[in-house]
Amino acid sequence: MLNPEQRQLFHKFIILEMAVQSLQRDFSVIENLKMSKVYLPILENLLKDISQDYYDTKRLLAKKKIRLVKWEKIDEYFTDIQVATPGNDVVLRYANQAMKTQVEKLLLSHQNKDQALN
Repeated sequence: MLNPEQRQLFHKFIILEMAVQSLQRDFSVIENLKMSKVYLPILENLLKDISQDYYDTKRLLAKKKIRLVKWEKIDEYFTDIQVATPGNDVVLRYANQAMKTQVEKLLLSHQNKDQALN
C-alpha cells in the first residue's frame, strides 16, 4: 500500500515522466521547423530541468522500494498504472485529461520560473 505521502510522490513522478516523454516527442517535431534555432534552446532547457526533477523523484521512490510496473490504457478517458510497493502491488486509475492538464501546468510553471530568472 501507498501512504498519502508516497502516493503524492508517485503522482509527481507520473506527471514528470509524462512531461519528459512529451518534450522528447515534441523535440523531433520542432527540429524540423524553420525557426528551430529559436525553439530548440527553450525546449532543451525545459527538458533538462524536468529530467532532473524526474530522476530525483525516481531515486526517492527507489529508496522507498516503490516502482512503476506498467501503464494500461483502459479507454480514451482512463489509464491504470500498476505500482510495486514493499507490501503489495497497487493499481491506480488516472483520468487522461486530468493528467494532460497537470503536465501542461508543470511545463508552464517551469517555463515561467526560467523566465523569472532571466
